[in-house]
Amino acid sequence: MPPRPRTSRRTRRSARAYAILLPAVAATVALAGCASTVSLEHAEDAAAVECADVVVRLPDVVAEQAERQTDAQGTGAWGDPAAVLLRCGVPTPGPTEDRCVTVDGVDWVIDESDAPRYRFTTYGRTPAVEVVVDNEIVSGTTAITDLANAVSVIPADGACTTVTDPADVTP
Repeated sequence: MPPRPRTSRRTRRSARAYAILLPAVAATVALAGCASTVSLEHAEDAAAVECADVVVRLPDVVAEQAERQTDAQGTGAWGDPAAVLLRCGVPTPGPTEDRCVTVDGVDWVIDESDAPRYRFTTYGRTPAVEVVVDNEIVSGTTAITDLANAVSVIPADGACTTVTDPADVTP
């Protein structure tokens, strides 16, 4: 019988590592194929550096919904079906009579005109971030609370104010 070729300890360790890692990588690729990508339209200023700063800080879970893959720059999605959608780079809202709330230091204008889907848009931050929440599946307040840390990297240059009826102001 011919002598067995000598292999180094390093070569045997590498072969063992590949034997262990290969099935794990294959399983990851197979499972990734199960979750469909959420198709979103990117916002006008999605390529802004500030949006990249937001996207890299997005949490894995929002309102107890797992993060999903999206197909557009400056976006995020959570839930299956997607219950929370985020787009960075939308136009900054101007003065409005819509309700404006502050959550964890981030001001949000709330558009409830398409209930039960609520649209939250950051106020006083450029570019603005828009979050659309299906309020039948998740709480809008919980969603924007979970996203506040990521969104707060865009500096605030304005804040919510209360509109006062001039008749109520005493000179």
